[in-house]
Amino acid sequence: MSMVRHAVTITPEQAGRRLDQALAELLPDYSRSRLKEWILAGCVRLDGAAPEPRTRVAAGQQVEIDATVVAEGGVEAQAVDFSIVHEDESLLVVLKPAGLVVHPGAGNRDATLENGLRNHAPGLAELPRSGLLHRLDKDTSGLVIVAKTLAAHTHLTRDLQERRITREYRAIVNGVLTSGGTVDAPIGRHPTHRTRMAVIGGGRAAVTHYRVLVRFAAHTFLAVRLETGRTHQIRVHMAHLGFPIVGDPTYGGRARVPAGATPAMVATLQGFRRQALHACAIRFRHPASGETLHFTAALPQDMHELLAALAGSETRAASAEALSWPTG
Repeated sequence: MSMVRHAVTITPEQAGRRLDQALAELLPDYSRSRLKEWILAGCVRLDGAAPEPRTRVAAGQQVEIDATVVAEGGVEAQAVDFSIVHEDESLLVVLKPAGLVVHPGAGNRDATLENGLRNHAPGLAELPRSGLLHRLDKDTSGLVIVAKTLAAHTHLTRDLQERRITREYRAIVNGVLTSGGTVDAPIGRHPTHRTRMAVIGGGRAAVTHYRVLVRFAAHTFLAVRLETGRTHQIRVHMAHLGFPIVGDPTYGGRARVPAGATPAMVATLQGFRRQALHACAIRFRHPASGETLHFTAALPQDMHELLAALAGSETRAASAEALSWPTG
């Protein structure tokens, strides 16, 4: 539990606006929704009186905030295996291995990334979802940003919503793509299979950019960049194009084995039991300094082995080239 205390004066620019709107401008380290919660909880005084979020303010009025940030319960701190790529006072960048669930839920009550983060930094209990800005599917490996303070969480969430955070992936898909492109197709809950997502009319806007890195006999190694971040977005969009990700148990179908494949290639393809998808790079502004940060994570061993089975030793050079694809 921690205390938040502020005293601010309404400026002429905020005059006539709702209190929650004015405070969001005066105190950009906090989201408007959190400020509204504090107002409704009686933690905010306007010229000494308890206001409503919709109260219109006037220039010169004094606002005092005296709020308590209470730790979120229900997530136990546990030792969980993941790597820390970067850490400072404001944030963490962690590398999630394939097979690790991000948040506790039905069937995965503990031993998740969130449990491990609570163990590493107990103060994360005071942040929504323990500071996790975005998530990766259980069987997708790669980089995840975690805010460590309310201010960092607010700024990074805003940048994510405004598409200022660049996230790149590497994927191995079934089929041979002749060129890169963009998928701009809305995604929503599948109308009959409720645990799946699908491209549907009336879904939420979703944009995925992809680039061909290496073509194989019956597969393609792709660089993928997200413009939006919908649930299962890359998996759904690639399946929608007719090039599902290798090993995807939900959208990929049966393993596709090229004609003339060696027994070793057949065994590798049929034995690859997760989607061949890796969040390899992330670029964003530091919420405190404004500095642009860029982090990369090499392909995991199982994807290296899959590439090696598809094309031999040349894939090591190809994967290194893939990680250098510009993110500007």
